[in-house]
Amino acid sequence: MKLLLITSVSQFEKDVCKFFKKAEILVYSTSDIQGQKFYPLKTIQDNWFSAQRDTHDSKLYFSFTTEDKVDTIFKEVEKFNAEKSKSNPIKAIVLDIEKYIN
Repeated sequence: MKLLLITSVSQFEKDVCKFFKKAEILVYSTSDIQGQKFYPLKTIQDNWFSAQRDTHDSKLYFSFTTEDKVDTIFKEVEKFNAEKSKSNPIKAIVLDIEKYIN
């Protein structure tokens, strides 16, 4: 059993849902989150009040699934990021589940 976690900006929601469908993961959960990105300041004139920061409406997706389905999703995410998303890539991780109650 694996725990699959994916984060993306909200604009990619339809794409991520297609990844789950292609991998035949029919049950997953989502949560709205705020992504933060800080940029280093080069001089004080860049920003008088604080470090420059962007906030992005994002989504977290998660599902308990099998390794073969994770492989399918990872291939889709890699392909998507290479073709369509250089500045805000979709991120995916997988964790092993040692024990669970179903």
